[in-house]
Amino acid sequence: MTVAPASSALQPSAASVTPLAAHASPCLLADIGGTNARFALELGPGRVNHIEVLACSAYPTIGDAMRAYLALPEVAAAGAVRHAAIAIANPVMGDMVRMTNHHWEFSIEALRRECGFDTFVVVNDFEALAMALPWLLDSDKVQVGGGAPVTGAPIGLLGAGTGLGVSGLVPAPDGKSWTALRSEGGHVTFSPANETEVAILQYAWREFEHVSAERLLSGAGVELIYRALADYRKVAAEPLDAPEISRRALAGECAICEEVVEVFCGMLGTVAGNLAVTLGAQGGVYIGGGIVPRLGERFARSCFRRRFEQKGRFAGYLAAVPTYVITAEYPAFLGVSAILAERLGA
Repeated sequence: MTVAPASSALQPSAASVTPLAAHASPCLLADIGGTNARFALELGPGRVNHIEVLACSAYPTIGDAMRAYLALPEVAAAGAVRHAAIAIANPVMGDMVRMTNHHWEFSIEALRRECGFDTFVVVNDFEALAMALPWLLDSDKVQVGGGAPVTGAPIGLLGAGTGLGVSGLVPAPDGKSWTALRSEGGHVTFSPANETEVAILQYAWREFEHVSAERLLSGAGVELIYRALADYRKVAAEPLDAPEISRRALAGECAICEEVVEVFCGMLGTVAGNLAVTLGAQGGVYIGGGIVPRLGERFARSCFRRRFEQKGRFAGYLAAVPTYVITAEYPAFLGVSAILAERLGA
């Protein structure tokens, strides 16, 4: 997928935030994660309306969730939907899609016919989020360390939520477009950087033959780090889920939970630094997903940036690379909008 670039700082004018032209009929946009399915209608340039967040667990199939959204009175009143694009937290290879972190599976063509769409585009969620980066405003992100982005350089993207998404933007030789990477980099093998992380990895091996970065840098990963640290520190672990671990950490109520957040941020820093040197991402590394934005200032104060730069002879190289936390509430809609516009020739 390609998209025309904005400035080096990725700041288009407000009028160009949504790249689609005016629509003869509303377009359906969706961002499907392992936990929530987010839907919206795009009625025209900059007009994304009727945003609804549905719990994936409440619907047997993605088709059921999609039909439930389209049947909402205010959505149905907007008119028939002919074109749709969805971003989904899963590899998209061929017609059949089987979600890694949820039980939904479907045929793209069969679902298109079922819903009566003329156009139905399905892409990886982080490919779509990468496509959104050129349309983000300053108010949609917060910089955490580093210098200024280098014009025309590759850009990295990762984010932890139900899973660990990874992508990036690579500039075309003519400098007139970007290519979004269809990456599954969250499944690279986890590499510990200190003795504590070695102990966490050894604990994780009790449960998993292969411990990927996603096993630890995700909601389930926060819980796994908590159990591993409790075992390592020889304290009793409570049956806590990821939101409660984060809440106790941010409230200063639990020393182990605070350590979990710090360890998580350090691990993410290492993976983000790996992505930066792999891509040569001097245009910056962006962090999305549901976990980091909720940490707020705690993330900025963490060891993330130190670990991002901790690459020996390449520490100076990485010190110049800016890192950004994406704070926009629904950034993937911008990406799927751009992808649908490209497919429709808008």
